Amino acid sequence: GCDSSLNLTSQKATDAVDGIFRSLRDIARVRMHMKQFNSIHNPGSNTHQASASYKPLLKQVVEEICNPDRPDSVDIEHISSGLTDLLKTGFSMFMKVNRPHPGDHPLLIIFMVGGVSVSEVKMVKDLVATRKPGTQVIVLSSVLLTPHSAVELLFAPDHLQPDAHI
Repeated sequence: GCDSSLNLTSQKATDAVDGIFRSLRDIARVRMHMKQFNSIHNPGSNTHQASASYKPLLKQVVEEICNPDRPDSVDIEHISSGLTDLLKTGFSMFMKVNRPHPGDHPLLIIFMVGGVSVSEVKMVKDLVATRKPGTQVIVLSSVLLTPHSAVELLFAPDHLQPDAHI
């Protein structure tokens, strides 16, 4: 709602910041039902506050997919494609059968709705190469984000149909 710094008022700035924090709270609320991927912040311990860290959601998901121990993930589900996978998934409800895991396949396709940055794509490529060599990874997205476009999307009035020209 402000086309130049000359038209910027304290109220417009406050409204913009309130909108950003409202969006962040909405994202946190949506992720509350997740058990494994509900936070990107590790607060550390009471005695070691300096050990607090940030771990991006995309990194958490890729690490879980590439985890060699592979316990059944509660937040990631493999979508069955063949008859064998479908039978495994169906029988897993009644018997102790290991469900298919997303890391079982030699091709990993990740689609990021809302955008992905070049650094995130590189992080995914490096993680998969280190933890699951031989796996081909394809990262797709609705848009390739730049630092400028990411900030524009934060200020977009309608986040589902942003007017930011990316």
